[in-house]
Amino acid sequence: METGTADFWPLAILASALVGLSKGGLPAIGMLAVPVLAFAVSPVAAAGLLLPVYVASDVVGLWTYRHAFDRRVLAILAPAAVFGIGLGWATAAFVPERWVTGIIGAIGAGFALTLIFGRRPAAPPAPARLGPGVFWGALTGYTSFVSHAGAPPYQVYVLPLRLEKMVYAGTTTVLFAFVNAVKLIPYWALGQLNPSNLKTAALLSLPAMLAVLAGVKLVRVLPERLFFRLVTWALLLISAKHLWDAGFG
Repeated sequence: METGTADFWPLAILASALVGLSKGGLPAIGMLAVPVLAFAVSPVAAAGLLLPVYVASDVVGLWTYRHAFDRRVLAILAPAAVFGIGLGWATAAFVPERWVTGIIGAIGAGFALTLIFGRRPAAPPAPARLGPGVFWGALTGYTSFVSHAGAPPYQVYVLPLRLEKMVYAGTTTVLFAFVNAVKLIPYWALGQLNPSNLKTAALLSLPAMLAVLAGVKLVRVLPERLFFRLVTWALLLISAKHLWDAGFG
């Protein structure tokens, strides 16, 4: 990995800070981390390097949100996500990453546009149903394995539940901490975790952990309606980026 280039470390520090902010309760922001670092290294190398940074940031996020999460949502999504990770591992050599990127972008953009233009403000919260949760949980695990991009399918399932913002942030943090821990096994088996990567990731973990605390503060001070509006627009913008990458990247 070319870590000696002039642009690597500024981009790597920015990417690790984005990871930290996502673990602080702003999940859509984390999807920018791999594309940002991919300006300096290949997307595959960027994903492998950032996974240990995600895991290190998860420690701070789990402590912060240890009392704020929805157990039923986690009980539905976590096992399904494991299946999705396994599917991603089994098909890694056969499915073009461009296809997955396009699917992620289409799902996220369609859902965000529905929330922005079609959702009724007075609609009651949806129940956490098992069937849809298994589907979206598996898709979350699969897309997270391929490119750390599990946020769009996750949000398709969770946002209609209209969880309180701290519970939403905590549920997100706990689920993706679990997903990232599971992903260590296939990433190691595929050779994406090596001594050079781990040394660089250790250096990048400090700005990521500091960014977790900054993300938590932002979640706490933002009004709830504004918080979810920002999450929705971030989802739309990032999904548009995925669609662009799939078509023209």
